[in-house]
Amino acid sequence: MDDRSSDTFFNGRLIVHQLRNGYRFSIDAVLLAATITPRPGDRMLDLGTGCGVISLIVAFRHPTVQIHAVEIQESLADLARTNIAANHLDQRISLSQADMRHLPAGQVGAPFDWVVSNPPYRASCTGRVNPDNQKALARHEIMLDVTQLIATAKRMLRTGGRLATIFPAARAVDLLWQMRSAGLEPKWLQAVHSREGEEARLLMVHAIKAARPGLIWAPPLMVYGEDGGYTPAVQKMMTA
Repeated sequence: MDDRSSDTFFNGRLIVHQLRNGYRFSIDAVLLAATITPRPGDRMLDLGTGCGVISLIVAFRHPTVQIHAVEIQESLADLARTNIAANHLDQRISLSQADMRHLPAGQVGAPFDWVVSNPPYRASCTGRVNPDNQKALARHEIMLDVTQLIATAKRMLRTGGRLATIFPAARAVDLLWQMRSAGLEPKWLQAVHSREGEEARLLMVHAIKAARPGLIWAPPLMVYGEDGGYTPAVQKMMTA
């Protein structure tokens, strides 16, 4: 495992291996995972799981939830399998290496109570595309755009099921419009700011399939404090 590094959560009780030089998950995934509040026995689909970090965190926090993770890139799917096994979660997290856009709902056991995704953020024709193909596919809408993500979530969710995702605040209108157009009604929002006094950088959104309009704005979340470290709210997401 010389080409890998390891991060721990929950005071060392959960370990996540990552590739040192490939795509690495960011704090965004940890923040999104903390918003997932399934009921006992719920089933969740993790679209674009990467190394599996969101699935691992949700499975650790909610021991009765069953999760199916999907990842298109073989190297990341292999890494996710390693992480699932390392944390002894093989009986609760299953994984498909597949293109979610063409994945048969029956193959993964849809419909689900929850769909979660930390998707590629950057529109395909904007910004510098990373020369590392693994990083490029994870960050840019090269093989998956927001329209395709929403369409996949819709066909995988039961009526009343919930989609949880995170997206750049600057592209909030794109995300919310696509959700409502597809019949996934935005019901809960939280803006994520790097620091107090700065503009929102990200937006976390929950949408419910076939729900009536009605939106809750959660208090804004600050990631870093005045000392440059994580705020108590973010630290808690990693330890409890």
